[in-house]
Amino acid sequence: MRILIILSILAATLCEAQSQSLKVMTYNIRLNTTSDGVNSWPNRKEKVATLIKKINPDAFGVQEALHDQMQDLLKALPDYTFVGVGRDDGKEKGEYTAIFYKKSKLKVLKSDSFWLSETPTVPGSKGWDAAITRMVTHAHFKDFDSNMDFLMVTTHFDHVGKQARLMSASYIEGWITGNSAPKNRPAILCGDFNFQPDEEPYASLVKSTNPRLIDARPVADKNGTFCGFEKDKMECVIIDYIFHTPNITIENFEVIQENDGQYYPSDHLPVVATIKLASKD
Repeated sequence: MRILIILSILAATLCEAQSQSLKVMTYNIRLNTTSDGVNSWPNRKEKVATLIKKINPDAFGVQEALHDQMQDLLKALPDYTFVGVGRDDGKEKGEYTAIFYKKSKLKVLKSDSFWLSETPTVPGSKGWDAAITRMVTHAHFKDFDSNMDFLMVTTHFDHVGKQARLMSASYIEGWITGNSAPKNRPAILCGDFNFQPDEEPYASLVKSTNPRLIDARPVADKNGTFCGFEKDKMECVIIDYIFHTPNITIENFEVIQENDGQYYPSDHLPVVATIKLASKD
């Protein structure tokens, strides 16, 4: 009887370890530019850092972060480090599309970046009809608690080029197929996609089949993610997403609408999902 009890406890402990939740987020923090006036980065960087601490994600993608902003976040968030590079030179120049993660929670097994262009390995390359350089950062993580691994991919699609957005979606689908499907590895794709749910690139992503990508947002949730800085100044639109493969369960989804009564910390809102990884077996 004692052995059965011990085995039951061990089995329960193992199941609990394998069902640990993770909180992931995507957040376009808006680049540091003096043209934003009262909402320029020096006036809001503490608000952004405070909000991230409050949300307490295990991993999060950021978009539009310049090198000085990356350093500010590292200083304000000592529990985190990041993977990613500046898009203009593959080092520190230009906006980062990066992934921050908790050092105590996750281990990076592999990470890299590529550019959304016909020459994806060339830093700073611009593709199709895109107005500016766009890129992707990806990381293969191992969760210390559950000992399970997963992929996290973050990106920022072009705001002008329709063909660029469609081709970017197709290219990322192919990358996830090659890196997730063979080993049934759970994958998260998040970022600022600059398209709305009724547009062709969105349909391309959610209609992918190997593996299927699912929008973490519940159908009934219509909260926009791009609102501008000033509260109630414009109608918020949905252009920031978290997509996932079927072997990830979404326990909670939320667009964080926190503000100081007049301004949001960024012109985009954080999009957050609590996920549970399924076994690859």
